[in-house]
Amino acid sequence: MCDKENKEERTWTEKIEIEAGKLVDRVKELIQEGNVRRLIIRKTNGDLLLEIPLTAGVAVGSAVTIFAPVLAALGAMAALLAKVKVEIVRTKDEGE
Repeated sequence: MCDKENKEERTWTEKIEIEAGKLVDRVKELIQEGNVRRLIIRKTNGDLLLEIPLTAGVAVGSAVTIFAPVLAALGAMAALLAKVKVEIVRTKDEGE
């Protein structure tokens, strides 16, 4: 018989408002943290601009390279906006 560990995954959301010009750098930092599962970018009025699902377990060094086209799109959006709201969905396995 194979013993499986029962791991529960906790998920929580943070919401921040940042200047659009700092959006790309902040998203790069979040990707490199590794525990971010999804990023949701909204206008300050709440309208959805972009939702970015992030795969758990992506090597940190290659993560930014994989998301380069998304980062380019974020940079273009940021040029048109003053501020944006970012919802950061994070996960953590219980038992870590």
